Amino acid sequence: MSGRDGGKKKPLKAPKKDSKNLDEEDMAFKQKQKEQQKALEAAKAGAAKKGPLLGGGIKKSGKK
Repeated sequence: MSGRDGGKKKPLKAPKKDSKNLDEEDMAFKQKQKEQQKALEAAKAGAAKKGPLLGGGIKKSGKK
């Protein structure tokens, strides 16, 4: 082994992946995921407009 061969070797190029043929079940699943993501984002936006749900826990009296 000579000094020029030191260091990490470059990995071989990975073969290109074949385009996947999606059937009706996969398409329905992806569509359902998109709808769930949209609903979640809408819920987050609605929750951000409102204030906190609770007053902050235990309330202390003014007495000592």
